[in-house]
Amino acid sequence: MILRSILLSCMLVFTFVKANAQTYELGKVTVAELQEKTFPKDTSAPAVILYKKGRTFFTYNKDAGFAANHVYEFKIKIYKKEGLQWADQKVRFYVGYENMNEERVEFSDAVTYNLENGKIIKTKLENQGLFKKKINKYWNEKVITLPNVKAGSIIEYKYVLKSENLVRFPDFEMQYAIPVNYFEYKTEIPEVYIYKPILIGQYPISTDAKLGNGSQTYENEHNQTSSLTYRQINTTYKGKDIPALINEPYINNLDNYKGTIQHELERIRYPDKPDKDFTISWEGVAFNIFKSEKFGKELNEKNFLLEDLRLILNNVESQTDRMNVIFKFVQNKMNWNEVNDCYTDKGIKKAYTEQTGNVAEINFILINMLKLAGIEANPVLVSTIDNGIPAYPTRTGFNYVIAAVEIDGKEILLDASHKFTSPDVLPLNVLNWKGRLITNIGTSKEIDLMPKAVSRDYSNLMIKIDALGKMDGQARIQKSYYDAYSFRINNAGKNEESYLEKLEQQLGDLKISDYHVENKKTNLTDPILETFSFKSENQSEIIGDKIFINPLLFFTRSKNPFNQEKRQNPIYFGYPSQEKHNIIIDIPEGYKVESTPNPIKIVSESKDIIYVLNIVKDENKIQISCSREINNCIFAADQYGGLKDLFQKVIASQNEKIVLKKI
Repeated sequence: MILRSILLSCMLVFTFVKANAQTYELGKVTVAELQEKTFPKDTSAPAVILYKKGRTFFTYNKDAGFAANHVYEFKIKIYKKEGLQWADQKVRFYVGYENMNEERVEFSDAVTYNLENGKIIKTKLENQGLFKKKINKYWNEKVITLPNVKAGSIIEYKYVLKSENLVRFPDFEMQYAIPVNYFEYKTEIPEVYIYKPILIGQYPISTDAKLGNGSQTYENEHNQTSSLTYRQINTTYKGKDIPALINEPYINNLDNYKGTIQHELERIRYPDKPDKDFTISWEGVAFNIFKSEKFGKELNEKNFLLEDLRLILNNVESQTDRMNVIFKFVQNKMNWNEVNDCYTDKGIKKAYTEQTGNVAEINFILINMLKLAGIEANPVLVSTIDNGIPAYPTRTGFNYVIAAVEIDGKEILLDASHKFTSPDVLPLNVLNWKGRLITNIGTSKEIDLMPKAVSRDYSNLMIKIDALGKMDGQARIQKSYYDAYSFRINNAGKNEESYLEKLEQQLGDLKISDYHVENKKTNLTDPILETFSFKSENQSEIIGDKIFINPLLFFTRSKNPFNQEKRQNPIYFGYPSQEKHNIIIDIPEGYKVESTPNPIKIVSESKDIIYVLNIVKDENKIQISCSREINNCIFAADQYGGLKDLFQKVIASQNEKIVLKKI
C-alpha cells in the first residue's frame, strides 16, 4: 500500500497554470555561465543540466499513417572532473518491431563551449565522435562523445527519435544523477489519440493544455500532394530546481522514483467507428495481450506434452504432488536463454524440443502441463525490478511472466525458468510489488508478488574461551525461503574452498574446519543447513585482569547503513525476514562474569521491526539470544528518521561488552 500511494499520488492532474516566461535556446552561452565554478543551488554537483527541452509531434504518410517524433535539447554545465562522463551520451532505440519500421535516432547541434583568454570557443562534434552499436536483436544504440570537454565546459546537443509506435511515448525524464535547473516538454497530439499522462516523482510541475489545429501534407497514392487537417491537444509541462537523484542504500530500482512524465495510449477515438480501447482498463489490457499469437495461441499448444506428462505423473494422485512433479520436471528439462519476455519468441514447441527458451516459453510449458494435469493455472504478467512498476493499466510495462496455480483455495506462484526457485519462491528481481493474472476469457486480477512467509536465518553457536581470550566453537546455521534461495544463487558457481575463504573473512578471520552443507543444490524447498567448527583469536580483548567480549561476536554490526540526514526514496528490504542468534559461551576457569549488557527490546513505531537482546548468566556459562524481525518489505521515506534511530540503537546495544574478571 505504501508504494501504491507513492505512485498514485503522483498521477498527473492537468492544471492550467502559466509558468514564468523565459527563453531557453541552443547556442545562447554566456561568459558568466562559463566562468561559474559551482552550481549555486547544489555546490557539490559535478555538473548540472541547465535546461532540457522536449517536443513530441506527429507526422503522417499514406503507408504507415501517423508517426511520432520526439525531439530533445540539452544544455549541460560541467563543474568538476567527476562530471566529465556527461560528455558521453547514449540513446537506445527499438528495432524489433514485426509490423512497423524500426525507430531512428539522429543527433545534431552537438557543441562544446570553453572560455579561453576571455573568449568563448566553440568545438563542434565531428563524425568520429558518433557511434552506433547493436545491443541485441530488439535494441540499437546511438552514442556521441562531445569533443574538448573539461571542467568549466558547457555542452549542448539535440536529437530526434522517430517512431511509428504510438502506444507509448519514450519516458520524458526530468530528474537525473545531477540537478536539473529547468525543463520543458511540449506534446502536440491529434485529438483522436487519447493518452494517459502519468507523473512519477514528487516534484511540482506546471501544465498548460489547449485545443488547437493541426495539419499534415503528404503524397497520396496518385503521387499528388494531399492535406489532412484535424484538431489537436497542445500541452506544455514545465518545472525547475529538480534535485539530483541519489542512489541510496536499501532501494529496489532507483528509476522507479525518478521524476518522469509518461504517456501511454489509452484509446483511439475514431470519428466514424467504435472507439478502440488500449489501456483504459485492466480488462482491455488482458484482452489485447491474450489475443496475441505469441501469448494466447501458445497457451493452447498442449498435445505435444501428453506423452511426457503421462510418464512423470504415473501413480501421482494429489494436485499438490502433481504440481511439484511437473514443476521440477520443467525446471530440470528447460534452460533459460537469459531473455526476459512475456511473449514467446520461437514458440513453445521448438523451445521444448531444444530444451532452451525465454521466460515466457518455459513458463507457458509449465502452465500447459499443469492444465493437462487438471490443475488450475494461469499466466501472471510481471515487471521486473529493473523494468519499473506498472502502476496503471498498461500492456507495455510488463517484461516477464510467471505461473499462478490454485489448489484447495490457495494460490501458489511458480517460475520454472530459474534453477533454484521453488513454489512461492521467485527470482529476487520478480519481487516487484504487483503482477497481473490474466485468463483466456479476458479477465484479470491483481496478484501480490511480495512474499508472505518470513525468511529465517538462524545461527546456534557453542563456544569455549580460554584465559588468553582464544575461542574454540561449533556453529550451526540454518537459512530458509529467500535467505536459502539467495545463498544458493550466490554460491552456485563457487567451490567450497573459495566460499570458506570468503566466509572466514566475513566472520572476522576465523579458521573454519569440518564444514558441511546440506540442501545446497537439491531439496530446494528445505532450508540450507551449514555446520562447522571454528577457532578465533581476535573476538575478545584483554585489558589487565579483564576480558571484554562483544555479545554477538563476529555477528556484531558496527555501522549504521542509514547515515544520511534525509531520505529521498522509500526503504526496500526485499522480503520479510527474521535473523536470530543463540550463543552459549563457556567462560575460562578462574574468571567470573563482572557485567553484561542490559536486556533490550526495540520496536519501530509501525511495529514492523522488532529487535530483542537477552543475556543470561548461568554459573560458568553465558547464554545470549538476539533476534531481529523485519515484517514489512518497504517503508516510506517519511519513516526514515525512525528507522535510522532504531538501527543506531541496535548497533549501540550490540557493541556493549560482556566483561569477564579474573578471580
